[in-house]
Amino acid sequence: MASRKNVFSIILKVFVYLAMGVTVLSLAGILSYILVNGVKTFKWSLIFGKFSSQNPSMSFAIVTTCVTIFLTLLMAAPLSVFCAVYLTEYAKRGSKIVRYVRLATETLAGIPSIVFGLFGAIFFGTVLGFGYSILTGCFTVAIMLLPVIIRQTEEAIKAVPDLYREGSYGLGASKLRTVFKIVVPSAAPGIVSAIILSMGRIIGETAALIFTLGSVAQLPGSLLDSSRTLAVHMYIATRDGGAAGREVAFLTGTVLVFIIFLMNVAASYIGGKVGKDFEN
Repeated sequence: MASRKNVFSIILKVFVYLAMGVTVLSLAGILSYILVNGVKTFKWSLIFGKFSSQNPSMSFAIVTTCVTIFLTLLMAAPLSVFCAVYLTEYAKRGSKIVRYVRLATETLAGIPSIVFGLFGAIFFGTVLGFGYSILTGCFTVAIMLLPVIIRQTEEAIKAVPDLYREGSYGLGASKLRTVFKIVVPSAAPGIVSAIILSMGRIIGETAALIFTLGSVAQLPGSLLDSSRTLAVHMYIATRDGGAAGREVAFLTGTVLVFIIFLMNVAASYIGGKVGKDFEN
C-alpha cells in the first residue's frame, strides 16, 4: 500500500514539473519568437517617426495606449477597490446585495469583449454622444475590468489576518481607520497584482476598442478624438500590410512586451514599497 502511494506521488510530481516546464517553455518560445523578429525589423523611424503610408510609425499608438491605460485604471481601480472593501468588510454575510453583486461580476467576466464593444459604441458613443473617442474606449474597457479587480481585491483583503483588525480595534481605532490604515495597506500586494492583470487586459484589448476608440492613425488632440492603441495598430498592420505589415506587427509586439515589462516592474516596486512602509 505504501509503495503504491509513493508511485502515485512520484507520478503527480512528474506531471507538476512537466506542466511547469511546458508553461515556462511556451512563454519563453513566444517571447523569443516575437523579440527576435521584432529586433530584425527595428527602426527608430517606425517607433518615434511621423506616421505615413511609407512609414507606418507607432508613435501615436504608444501615446494613445498610455493615455488609455491611465484613464481606464483611473475609472475602474478606485470603484473596484471600494466595492471589494464593502463586500468584505461592511456587507453582512449572506446579504442579498453581496449575492447580486457577485452574480453581476461573474456575469461581466464571462461576456465576450466584442459585446462590450458593441454596448460601448451604442451607449457611450451614440447615446452620450462621445462617438469614436478615447473616452468611449476607456469607459467601455473600465466596465470590462471591474470583475477582475473586484474579485482579486476581495481575495487579497480576505487574506489579511483577523489579528490585524482585532489589534486595531483593541487600540481604539474606528472601523473606517482600521480598514484603510491597516487592512487595505496589508492587502496592497494583491491589489497591485490585480491592477497588473488589468493593465495587461487593457494593452491586449482589440475587439472592444475597434468598436469604441476606433482605428484612426493620428495623435489624439483631446479625449474626444479617435485613434488606435498598439494592439489595434498591430492587428491592422497584420491584416492590411502584407509582408511589410507583418514586420511592423512584430516590432509593435516587441514594444508591447517592453511596455508590459516596465509596467510590471513599476507596479511590483510600488506594491512592495507600500507593504514595507506598512510593516515599518
